[in-house]
Amino acid sequence: MDDQPKTTPVEPPRGFFSVHVDEKGRLKLPVDVQTFLGGFGDDKLFVTSIDDRTARIYPISVWRVNEKVLEQLATEDPDASDSLAFVSNDYGAEAKVDPQGRITLPTDLRRALAIENQEVRLDCTQNAINVYSKAEYEARKRQSREKLADKLKAAKLKGFK
Repeated sequence: MDDQPKTTPVEPPRGFFSVHVDEKGRLKLPVDVQTFLGGFGDDKLFVTSIDDRTARIYPISVWRVNEKVLEQLATEDPDASDSLAFVSNDYGAEAKVDPQGRITLPTDLRRALAIENQEVRLDCTQNAINVYSKAEYEARKRQSREKLADKLKAAKLKGFK
């Protein structure tokens, strides 16, 4: 079996999506996000957190690459490798998109991130979907606006238009 993720013919959707985690822990994926995930050809996903602040939804082929990276990291930094593997497995579980376009988030993950029966924000980066609680989204929103003029100036020097 090839462990490399398929090159998705679908670009990741841009922007944030506001969705709700229902009382049973199900998250309804927007159609654009479903289409993006479908481009990987995986029927399984891995849902976890790697930072204790956001959930991440990975196509299983992308997660397999992460597992290989952690194996390689174990020779250079066993503590980092062990910690990341432990945290991701502690929160993590495999999931599938149901016929209504929903996935069920692991119970411990929902509770740790306080996203049970709550509105969350999604975005797609690095071949995965980030799930932000309302508090985390607002904190990052504030942080991103600090010294924004300086950040824009630096980006324009690199060719940003």
